[in-house]
Amino acid sequence: MLSHTSLVRGLSSVVKKPVIAIAGSTGAVGQELLDLIKERNFPFANLKLLASKRSAGKTQHFMGKDYTVEELTVDSFKDVDIAFFSAGGGQSKKFAPAAAKDGAVVIDNSSAYRMDPDVPLVVPEVNPDAAFNRPKGIIANPNCSTIIMNMVVFPLHQKVGVERVVVSTYQAASGAGAAAMGELEQQAKDWVAGKSPVTQDIFGRQYVFNLFSHNSNIDLDTGYNEEELKMVHETKKIFNDPNIRITATCIRVPVLRAHCESINVTLKKGMTHDEVRELLSSAPGVTVQDDRVNNKMPEPLDASFKDNCLVGRIRQDLSQSDNKGIEMFVAGDQIRKGAALNAIQIAELLLERGL
Repeated sequence: MLSHTSLVRGLSSVVKKPVIAIAGSTGAVGQELLDLIKERNFPFANLKLLASKRSAGKTQHFMGKDYTVEELTVDSFKDVDIAFFSAGGGQSKKFAPAAAKDGAVVIDNSSAYRMDPDVPLVVPEVNPDAAFNRPKGIIANPNCSTIIMNMVVFPLHQKVGVERVVVSTYQAASGAGAAAMGELEQQAKDWVAGKSPVTQDIFGRQYVFNLFSHNSNIDLDTGYNEEELKMVHETKKIFNDPNIRITATCIRVPVLRAHCESINVTLKKGMTHDEVRELLSSAPGVTVQDDRVNNKMPEPLDASFKDNCLVGRIRQDLSQSDNKGIEMFVAGDQIRKGAALNAIQIAELLLERGL
């Protein structure tokens, strides 16, 4: 795949610039999409901002022009080439087929179509070719935690093969949207002001100075929550490897933005931690931050607003033999690479190859 610099140069010469629609444009990911379109000089002929009826009529100033937010309906996609969906699974199920029927390529950030066998689940650094086999005209963006994990696990899987992954996540408020981020900030203010209990509208519990099991539904038979199962099943699909073994524990932590993950992998063929560090140093979308002398490792503040995922704490798993066990700690911006950036990269890939 082309580098971003050469890709932008190539896209700027595209004869027909696409008409873009963003469903869920007023949300955190929708706003991040707009930021990235500007930052990455993504070409477009026209832009449609779509949201709920409640937000319709609002004005958004973007790149020197005022755009009026329109209500998302089945008729919103006439003449649209690329439709980004970030309005929730229910809205995607209701409106994405209409967008595809009207000829738009849908890039959906919800979980609605991720495990549909006729919808590719794409991380451009991992399985870019999958984006071009889309019978329903829809491409799914993986779960944010899945993407961040895949960025560092796939290079190892590609090099020597990965038998098993054990991952524990430390997930920021951003994963639950702008409202959750706002509530975390409000809880901090409430705490300082001595208010008890603190505001608890989103999660129904104190978030600041606390952590808790991810708020997705728990399967009563297995004990796994939906977030954990997404990481398991989505990775198998993205890697096209049903035999890779994955187990996950997902936790919410009082961080505004950027998820962290502790990852333990069992390799099919041993690698030293130096070999892993060297491999990941050249992996696309990854920055190694592994300063043992100064104990400078990935942190969510460092990863926030960054395109690349940070990886550090790279070391041998002392409980495994033959250098087959590797430990890593990763931080990645959930709104950016975990959502909006991955979607923009898919769109860039489509334009690079002519949709």
